[in-house]
Amino acid sequence: MGGGDVASPPTRRTGVQPRTSPSSSRIALDRPRNQKKRIVQRMATPLDPENTAAADGAAVPHTSADRPVVVIGGGPAGLTAAYRLAQAGDPVVVVEQDRVLGGISRTVERDGWRFDIGGHRFFTKVVPVEEFWHEILPPEDFLLRPRMSRIFYGGKYYDYPIKLGNALSNLGVVEAVRCGLSFLWVRVRPPKDLSTLEGYIVSNYGWRLYRHFFKTYNEKVWGVSASELSADWGAQRIKGMSLWNAVWEPIRSSFGRRRDRRSQVTSLIEEFQYPKYGPGMMWERCAELVEGLGGQVRMETSATRVHVEDGRAVAVTTDHGGTTERVGCSHVISSMPFTALARVVDPPVPAEVLAAADDLHYRDFLTVALVVPEDRGFPDNWIYIHAPDVEVGRIQNFGSWSPFLVKDGRTCLGMEYFVFEGDELWTMSDEDLVALGTKELAHIGLVDPSDVEAGYVVRMPKAYPVYDDSYRDNVEVIRGWFEEHAPNVHPVGRNGMHKYNNQDHSMYTAMLTVENIHGAHHDIWSVNVEEEYHETADSGSGTGARSTGTGRDAPTLPRRAG
Repeated sequence: MGGGDVASPPTRRTGVQPRTSPSSSRIALDRPRNQKKRIVQRMATPLDPENTAAADGAAVPHTSADRPVVVIGGGPAGLTAAYRLAQAGDPVVVVEQDRVLGGISRTVERDGWRFDIGGHRFFTKVVPVEEFWHEILPPEDFLLRPRMSRIFYGGKYYDYPIKLGNALSNLGVVEAVRCGLSFLWVRVRPPKDLSTLEGYIVSNYGWRLYRHFFKTYNEKVWGVSASELSADWGAQRIKGMSLWNAVWEPIRSSFGRRRDRRSQVTSLIEEFQYPKYGPGMMWERCAELVEGLGGQVRMETSATRVHVEDGRAVAVTTDHGGTTERVGCSHVISSMPFTALARVVDPPVPAEVLAAADDLHYRDFLTVALVVPEDRGFPDNWIYIHAPDVEVGRIQNFGSWSPFLVKDGRTCLGMEYFVFEGDELWTMSDEDLVALGTKELAHIGLVDPSDVEAGYVVRMPKAYPVYDDSYRDNVEVIRGWFEEHAPNVHPVGRNGMHKYNNQDHSMYTAMLTVENIHGAHHDIWSVNVEEEYHETADSGSGTGARSTGTGRDAPTLPRRAG
């Protein structure tokens, strides 16, 4: 059985010309042509007119061949920024420390098998992002895939989104009534502390459903009790969802009254676009286009210093195989972890900024990919494993994402484990991890161990920013220092901002940052703190307050004691 942690480097071509902006039919794919018109045109706060206009007399910062924009990181945010800069004629240098493009949105390849790390549905309500996807890849490179997932709990499979008949059958009438009464009870007596993930979920589903379907899985994801986690993560992932919405949405669809994209809960979408060779295909092509427009993409190259003089970043020192180079810069766009960015500033940032960086934490991730006969797979994109007697948190069927990820007659099941870098699972040998995945797959009852033909392991550090009781203050300290002392250093993306963005919002922070470099005044920290991406919209939100949160809108969030 094969193993290894890093995918082989992508092959890129130079001199490739970018595609023109797509027509609505390209974006719509197999959907009705008028559906694109229903997509949310722009997110409210960042693109208000008063934010898009440059200040009177504001000078567009100077770039030149010896003062390019240096982009740190070759993931969705970094490459989106690089492409938009190159299109505008700005010199740009991308440095990516890995051999693989795409960050967590990469496609990992082993022996002809392709794995999507974490699963990336290409679904967005942000028009510029969807247009970007189709500007990079032609229509024939996209598949329109059905969205299917289930929850495994108590030896049974529950449809997700919840379907009333399936849930009643699995729970039994008595327990279903108890769950309904529990939900009604929290309408009367909500949890006292809504600032925790536990309180937030209970307030939307009731105590019994929380214990059945949310407690174990969320504690697998984060490694701590849900009562110790901030509500922000729940607000991001399930905002607009409740027991009522989860039950009503499939009923609505069955009567032909499906919501349009503008008002649909993201977690309840029924179909999505997908690049046929996985998400990394998008970013490998994007890098080709950047190079074709004159930009540089330097692989296996780390940013080891960001040099700041007279209130601006003036250069970035890079390291490639022990060879260092100082690259002068006009701006730095950084998607490297916010913690790491603070540590590479030269001269060093103050002690309180380093302390804030040291106090930001991440959850890491590994996938054990097991090759099995095709008929041993399942139709779901993934199954959430809420069973407490196994460590696996979710299982992907890569063949359900795209037949181009697997080989004829076989599929590949991705056993996903949420870990901390350096813990027992992270440091376990590939051989032992493949054995563990095989054992747990058999324990769940999906596959007999004799059906597993090969196994591979992929480790992904810093996959998820942790929202603990002090992350907001820590992010604000680091952010404030850069805004005051190096305003031409622009954090973007999930890890770059320590913000639990999906791929589309990470890309959008990069798009707005490029516009800011050219004189606009977007508040990129407001991206993903918007309402219309979810079920409900609150017209009362304003733009005057400084956005210090690093996630979507959340319930009341007092600083927790201790």
